Amino acid sequence: MHTTDDKPIKDQEDIHQEVDDVTQIKYFGGHEYDGIKELDNPLPPWLKYVFYVTIIISISYMILLVVFKDDGIIQKKEYSKEMVAARAKTEVESKAEEAKAATAAPLTQDQIKAAGKVVYDKICIVCHGKFGEGLVGPNFTDDYWINGGRPEDLLKIINEGVIDKGMLSYRSQLNKTQINHVIAYILSLQGTNPPNPKAQQGVKFVK
Repeated sequence: MHTTDDKPIKDQEDIHQEVDDVTQIKYFGGHEYDGIKELDNPLPPWLKYVFYVTIIISISYMILLVVFKDDGIIQKKEYSKEMVAARAKTEVESKAEEAKAATAAPLTQDQIKAAGKVVYDKICIVCHGKFGEGLVGPNFTDDYWINGGRPEDLLKIINEGVIDKGMLSYRSQLNKTQINHVIAYILSLQGTNPPNPKAQQGVKFVK
């Protein structure tokens, strides 16, 4: 017996799925398995409405994607907004650092390297290894560089990134002072002998 209306549980004994397959009835007992009967109740209204809403959202998204050619505009806008906010924050911090540095005594080379190591351990160690030996990223301890081994080359890479190699831009995360410090630390790693260094990559750099 088929119904289109909800019924209380006590009145559901006569609500069974219609079975036309004789074989199914003979071998499987229709819509009853292990004493459990399959009834023909409709979905509750709230679940139907949720389903309808998902259909409307899907159609709207397809229109936005196909008709208006939005292949990520919303996400790009959100990303751009967050990047602008991050850059503004970094610029404020950078100016504060510069003002502080202007009134403070100049750091020694060892102090600069120590400050650079703090930055390196925070953002570089995952890809370049604890000792600069190279992991996913290249080895910093040999004389071979993929994108140049001058300080200005490293500055460009840190600021702009190398997306096709998985290197992100850190312009919005590091201020100028931090970037200069980490560059000094990275360059100080050349000529060291870390354990398990990664194979040479790029072109030999001659100072």
